[in-house]
Amino acid sequence: MTHDIYPTLRVSREDGIARVTLDNPPVNVLDVALMADLRHLLTALSSDGSLRVIVFESANPEFFIAHVDMSLIDTPDAFDQFAPDLPDGVNVFQALGELLRHQPQVTIVKLAGMARGGGAEFVTAADMTFAAIGRAGIGQIEALMGIVPGGGGTQYLAGRVGRNRALEAVLGADLFDAETAERYGWVNRAVPADELDDVVDRLARNIAALPEGVIAAAKRAIVPEDLAEGLLREHDAWAAQFARPDAERLIRGGLAHGAQTRDGERDLEGLLRGLPG
Repeated sequence: MTHDIYPTLRVSREDGIARVTLDNPPVNVLDVALMADLRHLLTALSSDGSLRVIVFESANPEFFIAHVDMSLIDTPDAFDQFAPDLPDGVNVFQALGELLRHQPQVTIVKLAGMARGGGAEFVTAADMTFAAIGRAGIGQIEALMGIVPGGGGTQYLAGRVGRNRALEAVLGADLFDAETAERYGWVNRAVPADELDDVVDRLARNIAALPEGVIAAAKRAIVPEDLAEGLLREHDAWAAQFARPDAERLIRGGLAHGAQTRDGERDLEGLLRGLPG
């Protein structure tokens, strides 16, 4: 087994499987550091022909990726360092989702905690997700901050669950439990928490052991949908809302009332709904 160490990730490789553990305390926000590490990792692994499967999990039992770092309201240009490497027509958050969505390896998320906002977008961009009953939660909560998903979430979610349920998730802004997410098609399967490791490990090992060329052939046959036009529409909608004063007020209010702390994040939806109008 070999190991790679990034500031916010731990990576081990064995038998054609890369196991990636996200570790960005206290709640795994998607900040510049985590964004840089994920982009670097996915790019590096994409050219590694010895790897067939990438499994993502979290070192934090409560949070997979909490959401995009809300403190970026004070440093809106923090992600500009990634601009020179972005494909045409996508913003930096969408680019991460597209990198994951087009990864040559099979990507599997082991969701044992909460994934909101940008975290939910990352989960939905992966090939497969298995969620722990009683522990996992997933939600697009951006509307509570006066914005809409801007990292591919509207497009990925509509493809997974359909337009009507995507609108429910985006505008209802609730946290979906594992069983509801499974029923909607947001995740592959909800499994008992004490079985999650075994279920994902067995699937990853079975896929990694397939004959040469099978994974590539399947990915050629079952291609990701071309979302170029939808991603442009999403970015325009997100950027227009982000520029409104209400978005800044709600994001700053969330931070002031405990967002991005362990206690505040446990019921972030309730915290944001309780902010003064």
